[in-house]
Amino acid sequence: MGKINKVVLAYSGGLDTSVIVKWLIDTYQCEVVCYAADVGQEEELDGLDEKARKTGASKCYIEDLREEFARDYVFPAIRANAIYEDRYLLGTSLARPIIAKRHVEIARKEGADAVCHGATGKGNDQVRFELAFKALAPDLKIIAPWREWDLHSRSLLFDYADKHGIPLPLSKDKPYSMDRNLLHISYEGGILEDPYNEPDESMFLLTKSLKDTPDEPEYLEVNFEKGIPSGLNGKKMAAHDLMKEANLIAGKHGIGRIDIVENRLVGIKSRGVYETPGGTILWKAHRDLESICIDKETQHLKDKLSNDYAILAYNGQWFCRKRESLDAFMAETQKTVTGTVRLKLYKGNAVVVGRKSDYSLYSESIASFEHSELYNHSDAEGFINLFGLQDKVEAMIKQERNK
Repeated sequence: MGKINKVVLAYSGGLDTSVIVKWLIDTYQCEVVCYAADVGQEEELDGLDEKARKTGASKCYIEDLREEFARDYVFPAIRANAIYEDRYLLGTSLARPIIAKRHVEIARKEGADAVCHGATGKGNDQVRFELAFKALAPDLKIIAPWREWDLHSRSLLFDYADKHGIPLPLSKDKPYSMDRNLLHISYEGGILEDPYNEPDESMFLLTKSLKDTPDEPEYLEVNFEKGIPSGLNGKKMAAHDLMKEANLIAGKHGIGRIDIVENRLVGIKSRGVYETPGGTILWKAHRDLESICIDKETQHLKDKLSNDYAILAYNGQWFCRKRESLDAFMAETQKTVTGTVRLKLYKGNAVVVGRKSDYSLYSESIASFEHSELYNHSDAEGFINLFGLQDKVEAMIKQERNK
C-alpha cells in the first residue's frame, strides 16, 4: 500500500471505529482524522469530538448532512418506489453514498493519502463505501481494518479496548449493532442473529408497541410535487423536517416495523430488524398518487425499473451511470405526480383512503357503471376476440392434434 501519512476515518464512536483509531496509529504510524456524518443519528453524535481526540485522532469533523440526505437520496428513492426484496426501504443503503461523498471531500481538504471505514468483511457496507470511493476518488488508498487485523470477534475488540483504555458505549451483555438515520433504525447481531428469537420490545426507539398506540385513528395528508414529498397536511416543509415529523406521527401509531432475513450482496443471509415509520407512509402515499397520475404502460415499466433501482442502491452502486440514468427516467415519469394522498393511521397500519391531483387521469364518468358516450360496452367483444386470438388458435390446434 505504501507509506500512509494521513488517513480520514469514517467515525461513529461505536465499538469498531473506537478501536480502529488506535489500531491505525499503531499499524501505520500515521495521523488519523475522524469524520462523522450527521444523517439523523440524534444523540449518538454527542461528545464525539472529545472522544475521538482522546483516542488519538488529531481532529474530528462532524458534518450536518441531514437536509441533503433527505432531499437528494431519500426522496429520490421514494420517487422511484425503491424497495429491496419487497420489504426493505433501504435506510442504511441510502445513507452510505452521501457519507462517502463527504468523506472524500474531507480527505481532499486534509490532503490525506487514504480513507478508512469500519465495515466488516461479511457485510454490504464495505462494498457501498468502497464503490463510492472508487467512483469519486480512484487515487485514494482504502483501508479496511476488518480485512487486515486479527481482531475477528466482538470479544477481541472489547479486550483490545480494555487494554488501551478506550471508552465504549456498548457492553458485552448487549452487543447488538444499531444504525440510525433520518429514514430508519436498523438492529442486527447479538440475540437477533437467531432468526427465531423475537426482538425485545425495549429495543425499539422510533415506533410504539401496538398495545401502547392510540385507540383512535389519525388522518394524515401527504403532499407531493413532481413525485417528491413536499409537505404534511398542507404545510410545506424542508426535507429533513418533513422526515422527522413523518417519523413522529407514524411511530406514534406503531407503523414501519419489519423483521426480515435479507440476501446480502456478498451471498450471506442476514436477519435485520428495522424501524422505518415515516418512510413507510411516504412510500405508500407516493405509490398511490402515481395510480391516478401515470398511464398504465409507463407505470408498469416504472414498477419493473424500481426493482433495478433498489438493487443498485442496496449494492452500493449509487454513483454508477445506470442509477443516474434511472433517476432521469423516474424524474420524467413524475412531472405530473403532484397532489395529495390521505391516509388513515391506526394500530400499525397506514391505509390510503383518498387521493387527488390536478393531473389525475382518472375519470369518474368513464369508470362509472352508468352509461358513457365514450365507452360502448359492445366494443369489448371485438377487443376480447383479438386480444385472446393467439390463445384460442393454440387451443384449437391442440384439440386437432389430440383427435
